[in-house]
Amino acid sequence: MTRRTDPRETRLPVPAGELPAFTPVPRQTNRHDGWTDDRQRRFIEALADTGSVEAACRAVNMSTVGAYHLRRQKGAESFRKAWAAALDLGVQRIEDVAMDRALNGVEVPVYSYGKLIGSRTAYNDRLLMFMLRNRASERFTEGRAKGPDAVGKMELERKKKEWRAEWEAERKQVSPDQIRATLDRKVEEYRQKIIDRDRRESPRVKALRAEVEAAIEADRAAGYDCTRDPEHELYIDPAAEKHSEDKDEPTALPPPGWCKREVKESEDTGPRVRTLKDEGWD
Repeated sequence: MTRRTDPRETRLPVPAGELPAFTPVPRQTNRHDGWTDDRQRRFIEALADTGSVEAACRAVNMSTVGAYHLRRQKGAESFRKAWAAALDLGVQRIEDVAMDRALNGVEVPVYSYGKLIGSRTAYNDRLLMFMLRNRASERFTEGRAKGPDAVGKMELERKKKEWRAEWEAERKQVSPDQIRATLDRKVEEYRQKIIDRDRRESPRVKALRAEVEAAIEADRAAGYDCTRDPEHELYIDPAAEKHSEDKDEPTALPPPGWCKREVKESEDTGPRVRTLKDEGWD
């Protein structure tokens, strides 16, 4: 069976040097209507033009099933690499077409009462913003920062695991002696900081600091108790403390007036009725 010529088997030329050279997939039978070396090259070129496998197959009058079958054959390594490179070029050209439509618009027919009366140029602002954010994200993305996509998030997670592993390895390499040396170094730095501070103080401040430290040592030697000092805010009156012990009440005295309660006489002249709430409130 001989394949008939298809008028759709045409394509636009690809500039020289854009596509890498590749070795066509070897075929057991060289049929003129099969995947010949020339048809494989023209398929790759059409794929670079359109970015679509189906459109490239139409350009060379072959089926998409046959194209994918050819890519899986033994010896198709170079053909697969050329396929991937062509798709990259095709995507770039699709972006160029989308940018052209976003900038120059597209012609849209205008109908009136079911009749074509003309056309108008329609512009897609959302498409324009999408292209600007994709091609110049540092300038046109909201907040001047582009959020990571799925690939970026995966890369970030991989980096986190890598950093975590490095940190764990470094922590295991630190010995107790190194930790002790680090602590000693920090203590020495703090001591030097105190010494430097004392050197910069005036004689009056030094004298006051010495008096304060001497008073603290004297209180500590005398067994100072702030709860027994009448001048201290935490002072506890022994008489009040004894009263609370006799009443079997908490040691801490309640605020003054806590047990006082205003009792208003009833406006009616009848006898007052005692209730449970009135027990102890004569």
